[in-house]
Amino acid sequence: MFENVIKHYLDFPKPGIDFIDVLPFLQDKEAFSQAISEIDRLTTAPNVATVEARGFLFAAPLLSVSDHVKNIVPFRKKGKLPHAEGDLVKVEIMKEYGSDELFYRLSDFGACEANGEYIDVTIFDDLLATGGTVEGIVDSLRQQTIGGKKIRIKEFIFLVELPALKGRAILEGIAPVHSLLSLDGVE
Repeated sequence: MFENVIKHYLDFPKPGIDFIDVLPFLQDKEAFSQAISEIDRLTTAPNVATVEARGFLFAAPLLSVSDHVKNIVPFRKKGKLPHAEGDLVKVEIMKEYGSDELFYRLSDFGACEANGEYIDVTIFDDLLATGGTVEGIVDSLRQQTIGGKKIRIKEFIFLVELPALKGRAILEGIAPVHSLLSLDGVE
């Protein structure tokens, strides 16, 4: 359903990478609306953690259209997230084309809706390739206790999945994995 919306850029950002561009969803109101509805349908947690920048574009509308999503927690690149002393957490991630760092604020999770002893979270990202970005996020979140509550991952949702890169296998042992579009044969 969404395959005709995305664009491919071969050898970007470096040779051998087939960059999957999801920004064309922003030029197709019907496809964008369908994607947001599907993400909402798959989301069971009241809190959605997402990675900049494309993840923000698809997760933020849930605050307006969803009856159950109450909070969006941003994961940002270095220098992009204002914070109080001791509030910022660094996450080391490994992407299919190199390592990187993301950051989140403990106070953002403290503001999340809790369910008993847990803060239930859906993790949304635009693309599942090797799973390195989300695996780094999960490893960090599992170490946190916020207001006496642990963070529990309810599911992972991706706009696009590249099955050939086997990211799903890394994540399935943690929580259910959903993708709106699977592109077999793309690496």
